[in-house]
Parts: sequence; structure tokens; C-alpha cells
Amino acid sequence: MSEEINENEEVNNQNNQSENLENQNDNVETITKVTGMYKEWFLDYASYVILERAVPALLDGLKPVQRRIMHSMKDLDDGRYNKVANIVGHTMQYHPHGDASIADAMVQIGQKELLIDMQGNWGNILTGDRAAASRYIEARLSKFALEVVFNPKTTKWQASYDGRKREPVNLPVKFPLLLAQGAEGIAVGLSTKILPHNFNELIDASIKYLKARSFKIVPDFLTGGIADFSNYNDGKRGGKVRVRAKISQIDKKTLVITEIPFGTTTQSLIDSILKANDKGKIKIKRIEDNTAANVEILVHLPPNVSPDKTIDALYAFTNCENSISPLCCIIEDNKPIFVGVTQMLKHSTDHTVELLKLELEIQLNELEEQWHFASLERIFIENRIYRDIEEEETWEGVIKAIDEGLKPHIKHLKRAVTEEDIVRLTEIRIKKISKFDIDKAKQHIESLEEKIEGVKHHLANLIDYAIDYFKNLKDKYGKGKERKTEIRIFDDIVASKVAMNNAKLYVNRAEGFIGTSLRKDEFVCDCSDIDDIITFRKDGTMMVTKIDAKTFVGKDIIHVAVFKKKDKRTVYNMMYRDGKSGPSYMKRFNVTSVTRDKEYDLANGKKGSIVHYFSANPNGEAEVVTINLRAVGSIKKLKWDIDFADLAVKGRAVRGNTITKFAIKKVEFKEAGVSTLKPRKIWFDDAVQRLNVDERGELLGEFKAEDKLLIITQSGKAKAVKPDLAMHFEDDMIVLEKWIPKKPISAIYYDGEKERYYIKRFVIETTEKEEVFISEHPKSQLEIVATDYRPVAEVVYSKRSLENEEVNLEEFIAVKGIKALGNQLTTEKIKQVNLLESLPYDEPEDEKIEEVEVIDEEVVEDKLPLDIPTIEKSSTLELPNKEDKKAALLKKAIKKKKDNSDDSQQSLF
Repeated sequence: MSEEINENEEVNNQNNQSENLENQNDNVETITKVTGMYKEWFLDYASYVILERAVPALLDGLKPVQRRIMHSMKDLDDGRYNKVANIVGHTMQYHPHGDASIADAMVQIGQKELLIDMQGNWGNILTGDRAAASRYIEARLSKFALEVVFNPKTTKWQASYDGRKREPVNLPVKFPLLLAQGAEGIAVGLSTKILPHNFNELIDASIKYLKARSFKIVPDFLTGGIADFSNYNDGKRGGKVRVRAKISQIDKKTLVITEIPFGTTTQSLIDSILKANDKGKIKIKRIEDNTAANVEILVHLPPNVSPDKTIDALYAFTNCENSISPLCCIIEDNKPIFVGVTQMLKHSTDHTVELLKLELEIQLNELEEQWHFASLERIFIENRIYRDIEEEETWEGVIKAIDEGLKPHIKHLKRAVTEEDIVRLTEIRIKKISKFDIDKAKQHIESLEEKIEGVKHHLANLIDYAIDYFKNLKDKYGKGKERKTEIRIFDDIVASKVAMNNAKLYVNRAEGFIGTSLRKDEFVCDCSDIDDIITFRKDGTMMVTKIDAKTFVGKDIIHVAVFKKKDKRTVYNMMYRDGKSGPSYMKRFNVTSVTRDKEYDLANGKKGSIVHYFSANPNGEAEVVTINLRAVGSIKKLKWDIDFADLAVKGRAVRGNTITKFAIKKVEFKEAGVSTLKPRKIWFDDAVQRLNVDERGELLGEFKAEDKLLIITQSGKAKAVKPDLAMHFEDDMIVLEKWIPKKPISAIYYDGEKERYYIKRFVIETTEKEEVFISEHPKSQLEIVATDYRPVAEVVYSKRSLENEEVNLEEFIAVKGIKALGNQLTTEKIKQVNLLESLPYDEPEDEKIEEVEVIDEEVVEDKLPLDIPTIEKSSTLELPNKEDKKAALLKKAIKKKKDNSDDSQQSLF
């Protein structure tokens, strides 16, 4: 029994092995087939997607579906609107895809407002609303498309996909259409993103190219906005375009967005703002979307939120600023190639010239044919050759008789007479022969000769003809197609500087923890969740770390704050003991850059060092403190004052100046000081409309902490505000300078209510507040404004009999309040008012205040004012740039030495 079972098992095993071999063979064959299919079919599929769906052609700038839509619209064109559903159905004769894809492609063409004249709801590129169903909307070709896109005589044709129709290989487009409309598509293995350019600028660039002049083109978007094209890279791979919404300030609590970036909609923009608000990146109260024909999004701010900072935060954290990476991939000779927009425009312009030449040659040939037959017709009728055929009985005889009759008269013709010409002569009606007018025939032939000469002239001067063609296009269709996107260079916005305070920082000083979750401990300040935090400890160590829920930074924290990188204005005043029993030092320093999470020892590194006194001053203030020594031994002077203003600001690694070698009991704050830093020079960069301290643009002056900027706009608003590098400025700003409180502002304005011109002079009395200094009537208008002490203006009257008058504004009116109406300039009608050169004025000199320069150095050795053996080095105090104080202190020290017999007490203090 067991033997039978074994035999059966062997047989089964053999059968299984043979089946497995067969299956393996089948699998091998199947895999081979799939590989072959992948190599052949997938390549065919990829080629089809690239060439027939996603990437536009260079010659006409159209994808296949767009080309077929335009061809179908031309087929159906009768000057009236057609239902889009009809056009879509007609296009399906040429396009082997569904109606939805055709309708979507047609809506995209229409929304670019160039080739299609639309009627009905075609959607809204601003709000992102979709178009109505294709059965509800209508379309027809625009006049521009009819003139530029079509010409059957110059079109190359091919069979449609089913062989029933003819469709164009490429449409004979005589315009850089691809650059005007832009294109975007994703194929297999590659993609394309060509940004739209301005209609008029493309024509101007084509004309410059034809004139052999250099040109440069940059995109222009229908949505408007602001764009930085400095890294456009001619539209090639690796380029980048930064686009921003146009945001302005209505008042301190309201911002308005009037234009949106390319690639966004009002809805996506609002969603991104709400999302940033939910994350705490920005703070807003509510948003109103009043968009209709134009964008109007109102952003209402809560109290105590800076509009300028919010604008930057909108750019940093929302879709109000986007980055676009162009990639110009097009089809040329059935191959995808990557080119720049400059090369594309040159190729398009050259192709336009070729098409114009071809059209002229066709026109010339047609005119010559018309002249040839008109001449034959005249000969045939004028010489009555038609009578020669009366006796002929056969068709061959008729042809021969006419041919023989024409021979004596055709020497001046430009080509030989063919049988087709003679046949056409036989088709002339008797009525035309009987009413034939020789004079009219001559005039007709002469007019044809003039046209022929004109066409030949155009062919001989083809470039000039092409230039005139482009100019004619601009004249006919360029109106209303002015640039919508403002070109500007953007400054980089540091996210950490504009992030709204969406977190609260707490500290446990004794245990050494900081973070946002320590709500039971001491509150420090509001901060952002992307901020860095700087901490100082009692032992003289410092560390900067990223904010987190809870972080251990070391026990005995004496100061914690948000760290600002490259901040030279914040100065730290510090007194410390070096080691357990060493001398005490004082120093002033700033912290501009550090390595995150690294401990820095601000003392000399000895164990047991301790900080006696520490203060952080945001504008370099230097306070006066009182030193109290311990009563040890026979020390006589146990208390004195020290002014931090006597020290220079240096690097954080300096040891500092010696205070005393004796033990300090405590240091007490006595009185606050003023800033010891040099006034900060501020420039205004007109390209980015921003203030800076990097010497870019126009220097506005040197600003101390209390100094302010004077800003005046064309709308008659003036304000004096503290300069802030994050400030935004109105587009109609006409005055930006350092504000001098006592310096009067002079203005000549037209009062819309009284319909008279007035002169006023005033000073700004309330700072940080914007005030209107002209009347608020809609027709009121500011003519000139001057900030000189003694301005002079020229008044040009409308009447020619009245001579121009010079007005000294200082003598004309005294300085009054900003709300005063002013004095009437004249009752006569004024043509214009010009500001002349001001009269000389000697400004009073300001008292020069000695300032301390910030010195960036890591290690600076202590210096002795003079080499006096009787004074210890540990007793010196460096007093930079104050020789008189040095001399006084030295005399005081020498006097003390003579008065005191105790050699152990030789400190200056």
C-alpha cells in the first residue's frame, strides 16, 4: 500500500513539475510581450500626448484642439454669434475627443480676450467662477482673428483623423500669438509653461527686431498685480517670476487688495489669508469680498495691528505673493524643443515676414492674371476677333480661329496665350461685348498696373512692409491692451520679522525653562512660533534657541527676549565678577549673529563668575548706576556712580573695563540715559519703494530715535511718522524727507467748492497722524507743495494779455494752522502753476552732540589712558573720545593717591 502511494506521489510530482515548466514558459512569453508593448506602444502614446495634446506648435502657437476650434469657427463664420455647443459639435469632426475637453479649451481661449468675441457668461478669471453650459453661451471670431489667423491660400492642409475632412497642419498666424496668449500643458516626460505677454509690447519688439535693434520682453497678466522679472531668464528653464497682489492701505484698520497675482483667484487668495490667520501668522478681524468687474477685497484689521507689517505678512504667508517657474517648450518640425521667449519672438516675426511675402506673391500672380485676361479681352473685343468664329463649325476650329486672330496683337503680353485663356474668351457674353467701353477697359488695365507696381514695391521693400503691417495691427487693435502688470523689483521679506505674535513666551528663571506652555510661570512677551529666543544667565552665559513649548536653557535666567539677527541697535550693558574672587568688569556689547543652541561665556570663562548688573537697551541707551562695595578692611569709599555712556560699544567677547578689584555688594540703577549710538542713516530705494540702511537709493538723512519722516501725497495728505524699514508708501507720494518741526510747508491748491486757487503755509503739530491740508471736495486738487523756507512760484494765466507772475509764498501769507483755508491767490483763471528756485535761507546750525560708534570686535585688550606706575591696570576705565574727562579723572586719581596712605586702595573709584 505504501509503495502505491509513493508511486502516485512520484507521478504527481512529475506532473506538477511539467505544469510548472509550462507555466514558467508561458510567463516568460507574456513578460516578453509586455516588454515589447511597453517599448513600442508607450513611446507611441508619449509621442501622441506631446505632439497632439499638451504642447503648442511654434508656427501658430496653438495646440491641436485650439487649432481645430479656430478652424471650425471659421467654417461656421457668417458674422453672427454661434452657440458654443454648435461649435463644439462641429469641432468633433476634426478632434477625436469628447465635447467637454473641447468646450473647456474654447472657454480658455475666450478668457484670454484676443481671438474670440464672447457673449454670455464665460466665467471670471478673477473669481474663478466657471462659464455657463455651452448651450447657453455664444461666440464668434474676433476681427483680429479674422485678419491675422486665417488665409486659405497660404494654409497647408491634411486629412482629418477619419479622412472625411481637411484640416490645417498649422494656421498661417501673422502675429506672435503664443507669447500673447501663453500656454501651459503637462505631457509624458515633459511639460510647458509659457507666460502671457503684452500685446503692444510684442508688436514693438517685433518692429525693433525687424529694424535690427535689441529688445526685451517680459510677461503681462490679465489679472494685473505686481511682478519682479529680474530672474525671468528669458522664459527658459531655471527662471523665476515673483508675482504679488496690489495691496494698499485705506486707513489704519483697513487694507484693500485691488489686483491679484497670476495663477490665483479671489477665492483661493481669501482662503490662504484665512488659513494664515487661523495659524496665527497674521491677525485680521474679517474679510469682505466686493469683487465684480474689478477686484476689491477689504481686509479689516483688529486694533493695535500695524498695517505695514500686515502687508508684508500677507506677502510672506499667503498667496498674495507667488513664485512662477516658466518653461518654454514648443513643437518644431514634430519635435519638442526648449527655447527662450526672445528666440520665439524672432522666429514668429520671421515666419510673419515669410507669410506676408507669400501673400504678396500670390496677390501679384492674381493681379498679373487679371491684367493678362483684361488685355486679352480688350484685344478680343476691340479688334472684333469674335467675328472670325462665325464661319467655324467645330470647336477646334473656333479655338484655332481665335488663336490666329490674337497673334498679331499679343506681343506686349507677359506670357503666352493658353487654350484656357481662349476658352475664357469664348465665354464672354454678347451683352458685355455690345456694351464694351474702351476707355473703361483702359482705366481698368491701368489700375491693375498700378496695383502690380505697388505689390512689387512691397516685395522689394519687404521689411518696411512688415513693419507697417505690425504698426497697423497696433493702431487697430492695441487700444485697451495696455500693460496691466506693474514691473517692480521686490525686496526679500524675512518671515521672522513680519510674522504676527501668535504665541506667548513664559520663563521659569530659577529652574531655567522657557517656552509657550509654561502658563503658570512668568509671562515675558508675545512672540511668533518661528522666533528665536535669546537668554542670559547669572553666571554670565548666553544662548539663542528656537522657541518651543518647553526648553531648558540653564538655571538663574536674568534676561530673556526675542532675538533679532543682525541687530546693532540693541545694546547690552553688563557688570560681572571674574571668577570667585577676581576683579569686576563692565562692558557694553551687541549680539548680531550666533550659532543656535550654543552656549557663549560673556565673562572670562572662569568658574564662579557672577553678573552684578545687566540691562538690554533697544536703542543703545546708557544708564547711570551706583556701585556699592562690601565693607571689608579699611576701604574708605564704598559707594560711587558710573555712567555707561563712558564706554564704547564693542563685541560680546571683550573682557571689558575694570571697575574695582574689591568685592561688590550690589549695583543699583540710578537714572536712565539717552542713546549713545550714532544717528542711523536711512535711504529710500525708489525701485522697491522701501526704506533701507544698505545705501540703496536716495539718502534721506541721519535719524536719531526722536527724528521723523515727512510724507506728503498728491491727494493733499501730510504726516510726520517715525521711520520704519517695513513702511509702505502710497503711489501718489510726492514728498519724502526728514521732518524738521519748525520748517513750514507751503502749498498752492485749487478749492473745488469755491473754484478758486489758494495759498497756505503751515507746520505739522500732531505727529503719527495723517491729516488732509486741502479741502475735501472731489474737485479739489493740489497744484504744488514746497518744503523750503522761502519758496517762489510762477503763476501762468489763461489770458494771453496777462503776464506771468512770480509769487513769494513767504511774503504772501504767514504760517497758520494745517486746517486753515489760506489766502486766495487770484480771481483770474490760471493755466498752470510752476515752482521756481527758492530764495536763499541760512538754516540755524544744530548743536553737535558727541556720539558713540558701535565697534564690532571680538577681543579688545584694556587700555590705560596714560602710563602711570602708581595706578593699577585693574583700576582703569576706558573713556573713548573724551580727552577732557580722561584728564580730569587722572588728576582725581593722582590726588587720591597722595591723600590716602593705604596702598591697598588704589582704584579710580
